[in-house]
Amino acid sequence: MSKTKLIVLALIAVLVAAFILVGGPDVLTLENLKQNQAQLEAWIADNLLLAVSLYALVYVASTALSLPGATVLTLAGGAFLGNLVGLLTVSVASTIGASLAFLVARFLLRDTLKRKYGKTIRRIDEGIEKDGAFYLATLRLVPVFPFFLINLAMGLTGMKLRTYALVSWLGMLPATFVFVNAGTQLAQVDSMGDILSTDLLLSLALLGLFPLIAKFVVGFIRRRRAYRGFQKPDAFDYNLLVIGGGSAGLVSAYIGAAVKAKVALIERDRMGGDCLNTGCVPSKALIRSAKAADTLRHADRYGLDAVPVSGNFAHIMGRVKRIIAKIEPHDSPERYRGLGVDVIEGSASFVSPWEVDVTRNDGRRERLSARSIVIATGGKPFVPPIPGLSTMDPLTSENLWDLQEQPERLLVMGGGPIGCELSQAFARLGSRVVQIEAGERILAKEDDEVAELVQAQFQREGIDLRTGHKAVEFTEENGERIAWCDHHGERVRIPFDRVLVAVGRAGNTDGLNLEALGIEPRGNGTVPVEEDLSVGFPNVFACGDVAGPFQFTHAAAHQAWYAAVNGLFGQFRRFRVDYRVLSWVTFTSPEVARVGLSEMDAREQGIDYEVTRYGLDDLDRAIAEDEDNGFIKVLTVPGKDRILGAVVVGAHGGEILAEFTLAMKHGIGLNKILGTIHPYPTWNESAKFAAGQWKQAHAPQGVLAWLERFHRWRLGGDQTGQSRRTQDRSVT
Repeated sequence: MSKTKLIVLALIAVLVAAFILVGGPDVLTLENLKQNQAQLEAWIADNLLLAVSLYALVYVASTALSLPGATVLTLAGGAFLGNLVGLLTVSVASTIGASLAFLVARFLLRDTLKRKYGKTIRRIDEGIEKDGAFYLATLRLVPVFPFFLINLAMGLTGMKLRTYALVSWLGMLPATFVFVNAGTQLAQVDSMGDILSTDLLLSLALLGLFPLIAKFVVGFIRRRRAYRGFQKPDAFDYNLLVIGGGSAGLVSAYIGAAVKAKVALIERDRMGGDCLNTGCVPSKALIRSAKAADTLRHADRYGLDAVPVSGNFAHIMGRVKRIIAKIEPHDSPERYRGLGVDVIEGSASFVSPWEVDVTRNDGRRERLSARSIVIATGGKPFVPPIPGLSTMDPLTSENLWDLQEQPERLLVMGGGPIGCELSQAFARLGSRVVQIEAGERILAKEDDEVAELVQAQFQREGIDLRTGHKAVEFTEENGERIAWCDHHGERVRIPFDRVLVAVGRAGNTDGLNLEALGIEPRGNGTVPVEEDLSVGFPNVFACGDVAGPFQFTHAAAHQAWYAAVNGLFGQFRRFRVDYRVLSWVTFTSPEVARVGLSEMDAREQGIDYEVTRYGLDDLDRAIAEDEDNGFIKVLTVPGKDRILGAVVVGAHGGEILAEFTLAMKHGIGLNKILGTIHPYPTWNESAKFAAGQWKQAHAPQGVLAWLERFHRWRLGGDQTGQSRRTQDRSVT
C-alpha cells in the first residue's frame, strides 16, 4: 500500500477512535436527543447560521466515516431546523458525506481489487455503466439496505462520481423526508419502530421498485423504437431460423431441435463451414502428414536409419480430401434433417427482423419467417489491398486445398496461428518457406518466451522467418514473382513461387442485406453484438466468426448455445455469453496451448499474479519419446493455488491443457491436481508435476523447521542430531 493511502487510513482510524473516546455512540442516541431538546432549541434559536453549519459538518463527517448515528442526526434536523431547512440540509450533507465515503473506498481499495480480480471488476464496471444508476436508485429508495455499505460497495466500481451523487441525492430524498418529518414530532417518537412501520417500509420498498420498472419501460420503448417501420407477422413459419451451416449454425440448429422447436437451417455452400472444409480438419490432416515426414527424416532420433523423404503432393492432398469426406457425415444435411431440422440449400437476405427472402440453389425463391433469427455465416480470409498481390493468384486457407503441386518456394504472410501452422507444415513437406511478419515476433498474443521457443524451432527446421517485414508491393521480374517488403525503412526483395496469405479473417455478411435492418458491420466485417449476442433487435442474434471476437470453432459452438437459448427463451431470461475459461491451441510443433491469462495479459490488466514453471525436459514420457522441448507455465493468485491462466508449450500441449481448463472452470486449485493420481508414464503427469512445483515453492518453512527438530529429537542424543550409539561407534 502506498504512503498516501496509509496516511489516509491512519487519519480515518484516528477520527473513528476519537469519536469513540469522546463518547460519540452515547451522544448520538434518541434518548439523549430528547433529554437535551429544550437546551438545544434555545441555543439554535440564538445561533441559527452557526448551528446549521456545525450540524451539516457533523453530518458530513459522520456519513463519510460510516459512523453510527445518521438516523438520530436526521431526526435532529427535523426537530431543530424544521421540515424545509432540515430536509435541505440533511439531503445535501448526506450526499456530500456519501460521496466522500465513495471516493475514500475507491482510493483505498479499487486499485488492489483491479489487480487481483481484473476481469471481474471489468464485468462489474460494464454492468454499472449500463444499468448501475437504476440499481443504485433502488438501493437508495429502500432504507433496509445500510447506506454506508452502499457507499463503500459503489466506490469499488467504475461509476462516475456525478452519477453517484445525483442518483444518491434523489434516491435518499423520500426516506430523508420521512425521518426529518418524524423529527418535527420528536416528543412522540419513542423508538425507530415508531417511524419505520411495516406499512411505511412496504411503501418504500414499492417505491424502490420504481427504478427497475423504469428500466423495464425504457427497454420496452427502446425495443419498440428498434422495430419501428417493420410489420411483425401474425404467425411464423419457424421458432428459430439459422443462416449458415458452419460450426456456430450447426450447434444453434441442433439445440433448437433438441428442445423440440421448429428450426430451419439455410446454407448456400457446404455444410460444416470453414472448420470441416477449409480450416481445422484439412489443416490438421496436412500437419499430420508433415509430422510423419519429419519423423522419417529424423528417424535416427529413435535408433533407426534416417531416410530421405519424397512424396507425391497430390497424394497428400488426396488424403486430406478423404479425411474431410470421412468426417462430413457428422455435419451432413441428412443427419440434421433426421434431427428434425429443415435444411435449406440456398442463400438468405433480410427483409425484416422476422423475415428473410430465400433463394434456393435450384432457383426457387420464397419468404420465410421466424420468431428469432441467428446469423452464423462465418468468416473468410482477409486479403490486404497490397499493390500487385491480387495478380499473384494468392493462396489462402480457403483455396489452398485445391493445390495439386507443391510450391518449391513458398512465401507465407502472417505470423499468427494459421500462418505458423502452415509454414511449418510446408517446410516439413519439403518447400523452402519464407515467413514474413510485420510485427517484431510471431504469435503476438502469447508471451515472449512462448514465441521465442517456437521461433527457435522454426529456425532449426530451416524456415526463413523474417519479423519486422511488411509487404508493400508485389511485382514480376523476368517471369519471377517478387515480394517487396519494408524492414525498418529498408526495401527488401524476396523472390517466391506462390504466396500464402494468412494475416487474419473478416466476417462474412455478403448478401445478407443487413442495411435493411440498419445493422452496419464493423471494419473487419463482424457484426456488433450485445452481451446476449443480439444484434440491433432482441430477436436477431449472431454467433461464430461473424460475431467475433474469437476465431475458434469451439468458441463458435460456445456462442451458439447462448444465441439459440436466448433466441428461444429470451422473453423469460437472457444469458450473457461467458468467455472466462476459453482455451485455444496453435498446432505447431511444439504445440502452444493456453487458457485464461498470460503474463502479458495480467500485466496489461494490472492483475497481481505468481508464476509456476515446469520444464518438459524433466518429464519421463517426454524424454522417452524424444519430445522433451517445452514447458508449462501456470499463473496463480499470489499466495493461493487458484489458477488464473496456464500455457503449455510442447508435444500434446492441447491434451495436457484440458486438465487446467477443467480446473479453472470448476474452481479446482493446484493442490487438488497434485493430490490426483496420474498414471505413469503419461504426458498428463506434467500437470501434476507443475502443481508440485507450486507446492514446493509454498511449503511452510516454519513448520518444516520444527518438524526437522522433532525428528532430530526422536533420534536421541545431543542437538546435532547424532545418537549416542553413533557417537560411541565413532569413538571405537
